[in-house]
Amino acid sequence: MTPTRQARPAAAVPSTLDKAADENFPVAPFFLPRAWRDDLMAAYGYARLVDDIGDGDLAPGGADARHLGLDPEQADDRLALLDALEADLRRVFATVGDGPRHPLLRALRPTVRRRALTPEPFLGLIEANRQDQKVRRYGTYAELAAYCELSANPVGRMVLQITGTASPERIRRSDAVCTALQIVEHLQDVAEDLGRDRIYLPVDDMADFHVRESDLAVPSAGASVRSLIAYEAERARELLNEGIPLVGSVHGRLRLLLAGFVGGGNAALAAVAAAGFDVLPGPPRPTRPGLLREVGAVLRRARGEG
Repeated sequence: MTPTRQARPAAAVPSTLDKAADENFPVAPFFLPRAWRDDLMAAYGYARLVDDIGDGDLAPGGADARHLGLDPEQADDRLALLDALEADLRRVFATVGDGPRHPLLRALRPTVRRRALTPEPFLGLIEANRQDQKVRRYGTYAELAAYCELSANPVGRMVLQITGTASPERIRRSDAVCTALQIVEHLQDVAEDLGRDRIYLPVDDMADFHVRESDLAVPSAGASVRSLIAYEAERARELLNEGIPLVGSVHGRLRLLLAGFVGGGNAALAAVAAAGFDVLPGPPRPTRPGLLREVGAVLRRARGEG
């Protein structure tokens, strides 16, 4: 389950799109219709670009800043880049003008028009990354879930819109799955996020488990940290279970794709559990056999929900 290798709009773009291979779930696997694959990769390329801007992970040299109409010296100004990206996104949806400037947004424009996509999910991702520049801690799980509403849930909504299967119930269950996938990623990346002065473990949960921030800055997790990670992992697993009826509500290759999302989350959680919930040495990653096993398990459960 690897992403499609579609035509890229510029030489600098593959470093962004190729990150799809590192996700916990298949982004645009080979078994999907080519039109779906291309549109999913266009949406993924946009989402990855937004996150790379927010995390300061853009390729060196300032090419992305230049594409967005900024001076290369502003390549490290994340808020300026996000503002410029929003302006370029609005060109994607505009019916007049020269169109977007960034290659990834130029690639997105045909998808937006073909699938009649709306700007709200795309704007949500930008707002989430603006929030990342200002908010470094989340006091409660409810606050974290509200952040996931911006940072993760829009991606699932894009998938449903691109495949023409959006409905209120499917969107609700997709939101649960996407929030779960975001939480799983946060659990895997506790050490990396701390290096960016970000902690996505709710402060009140840390207090309940007697975990201090200094406990996250050590080479290996102690018992309290492991218990906290296990608790948050179980929360994510419950949300992923809400995705089983979603998988069961669709058919054919789309069912396999959505099973890949849910199974990918379960496989990542299995990797975290296999590490004894010690995520501090580095992100526990699922193996390919582990991913395939979990996808198969999701499909078997979904048959009873179809």
